[in-house]
Amino acid sequence: MTIRRDSGVPLYVQLKESLQEKIVQGEWVVGMELPSEQELCDTYGVSRTVVRQALDDLNLTGVVHKQRGKKTFVASAKLDETWVHKVTGFHQAMSEKGHRVVTQVLAQELIPANAQLAASLNVAKNSSVIWIKRLRFVEGDPILLVDSYVPYALCPDLLNADLTDQSLYAYLESHGLTLASGMRTLEAIPANDYQAQMLQMDRNAPLMLLDSVVCLDNGTPIEHFRAVHRGDRTRFEVDLVRITTIDKRI
Repeated sequence: MTIRRDSGVPLYVQLKESLQEKIVQGEWVVGMELPSEQELCDTYGVSRTVVRQALDDLNLTGVVHKQRGKKTFVASAKLDETWVHKVTGFHQAMSEKGHRVVTQVLAQELIPANAQLAASLNVAKNSSVIWIKRLRFVEGDPILLVDSYVPYALCPDLLNADLTDQSLYAYLESHGLTLASGMRTLEAIPANDYQAQMLQMDRNAPLMLLDSVVCLDNGTPIEHFRAVHRGDRTRFEVDLVRITTIDKRI
């Protein structure tokens, strides 16, 4: 594709489409380093400003991944996780889509519930809570760093459970605990030094923070978790349901 200056389409948009076409057609594959900014300037006959704007757009949409030193690589496809209206764990969501999930358990111990945990889990302050910190890999890539908190009284055996190759939710349900509902919030945050190191990202790279409380079928909170997902590798699908019953009093 050549850049047409007589076109009404901005130059950076034309360049972005040309670069993306090379990726779609397989000329450039995942992990391959793209030509330098100067090489792209020379090849397409455009300014460095045009090249940078095109690469920035591709980086924002997850098509490429920019690293320190101005190097740009073809990014892996984003992992779709459907989670709204379903109490589904990460392991199940990824496995159902055919992905291989591996978990590294970084911590699994008893801690006293602070005020925030006590409120979210509806337990007494300083009561025993099982804290589980896990780094989740999909197809060998670190994707998710998650802290889970479960009241010890509801599932004491969890403290010694091996979660390296099984779903936390599946384990809880195998112990007679039926997960039925929950509330999740989602926000974008920059990666701190620790998160960047664990997820193999640059500091301040975008993360998706998921904060959730999951409840049993009787309404008892069973888990509070805070999970950070790599923003360059994760996209969330949302199921929409049209509510047809309207309150006539409104």
